[in-house]
Amino acid sequence: MRRLAPRLTAALTSPRTRRIRRALAEGGRRLRREPHRVHYFHQVDDPYAQLAAQVLEPLCARFAIELVPHLVGPPSDAAAPERARLEAFARRDAADVAPGYGLRFPQRASAPPAEDVQLATRILAAACTGSAFAAAAPAVGHALWNGDRRALERLAEAIAPVDEAAARAVVARGDAERRRRGHYLGATFHYGGEWYWGVDRLHHLERRLDELGLRRPHADRAPIAPRPVPGAAPAPGSDGDGGSHVQGPSPVSSPISLEFFASLRSPYSYIAMERTFALARRLSVDLVLRPVLPMVMRGLPVPRAKRLYIVLDTKREAEDAGVPFGRIQDPVGRPVERCFSLLPWAREQGRAAERLLAFTRAAFAEGVDTGRDAGLRHVVERAGLAWSEARRHLGDEAWREELERNRRDLLDLGLWGVPSYRIIGPAGEPDYTTWGQDRLWRVEAELRRRLAGAAAPASAPPRPAALRGGSP
Repeated sequence: MRRLAPRLTAALTSPRTRRIRRALAEGGRRLRREPHRVHYFHQVDDPYAQLAAQVLEPLCARFAIELVPHLVGPPSDAAAPERARLEAFARRDAADVAPGYGLRFPQRASAPPAEDVQLATRILAAACTGSAFAAAAPAVGHALWNGDRRALERLAEAIAPVDEAAARAVVARGDAERRRRGHYLGATFHYGGEWYWGVDRLHHLERRLDELGLRRPHADRAPIAPRPVPGAAPAPGSDGDGGSHVQGPSPVSSPISLEFFASLRSPYSYIAMERTFALARRLSVDLVLRPVLPMVMRGLPVPRAKRLYIVLDTKREAEDAGVPFGRIQDPVGRPVERCFSLLPWAREQGRAAERLLAFTRAAFAEGVDTGRDAGLRHVVERAGLAWSEARRHLGDEAWREELERNRRDLLDLGLWGVPSYRIIGPAGEPDYTTWGQDRLWRVEAELRRRLAGAAAPASAPPRPAALRGGSP
């Protein structure tokens, strides 16, 4: 099975297989004489669903589709093992990225009261048809997340809500339909056998609808919510070709450091890794590697539906980023531990970043069995290190304390997944944290803002240094 796995995953994720799946879905739709239906799954108290709700009307206006909305509840505990952290981060993250997408979400939003969520659910359950839902959902969500009970009540006067039992039945049907189609989150779109999560993946759906010729005549050709791209010019004070310090804060380095929390089993970490290293070099900021153990090796479950979606979604994102991906040899367990046993030595040689990148590329793009000596030797030599010397360090246990410290620090930041980022500095600036390879644009924008401030003449006293978190 280990020999077959890379071939199977390469076939599963290949563009050819995707084209076949899409052709079969379209053929079945035509045989059933159905319209082009986009199913949308909306969780009322999910901040990402409030962002997605704001693109429903533009999506229907630009493409000849039938929108089929479903109300759903939160994901299961297995799909959201750190629920409290997820909910708190989602509120902060939605507010952080909304302006970049041209959308709205209130800053410092708190969890809405249960009675308001219930009323919002009853209102939207009464408006669960395509056009009515697309118009009502953004307004209901705006009132809910801004804590405006009176606005919710006015909406209830305009859209007579169903009773609580009927609302629960609508949500139960939505949950069943989401489960039947193979997903676990809200704020998700489904078309022809493929899933698209939130505004972050809307461009993939738009691209597919365009390929089918569904854009309406004279409709705007620009993406509805394009992923923001920070300026490509070198940051102030940078020559655009600076070195990246991967061993930790340097006494001669930038006043700003970028901490990168990554896992060797995370496909999202892999497709972000090279771009993260390149960003640190381009902006001449210190890069501090903070590796953590994979989630399953930390006792956090990853359900099958989640694993399948992550692999297929990573392939789409990797293609957009120009990163090879798909020939996968799962490195969980002993391969990960053997790789980390070499990390302290690789850091001493100044090749820690190259070591991690070589390992993840071998595991996720080349199908190399990194649990075998031959596979690990390939990784070591790809990183520019000597296998004869590396063998003397195999089995070293010094890495465990470092990774446990990284895990605790990640949780203290209110995060748990990878890849995650923390920006520290300059003095007086509070730390900035975020999670996800699709937040790299936001990391770059924040780095550029801070570098511009650090390069500008001081015009005001800095904020207290206590606001700045410590480095590892």
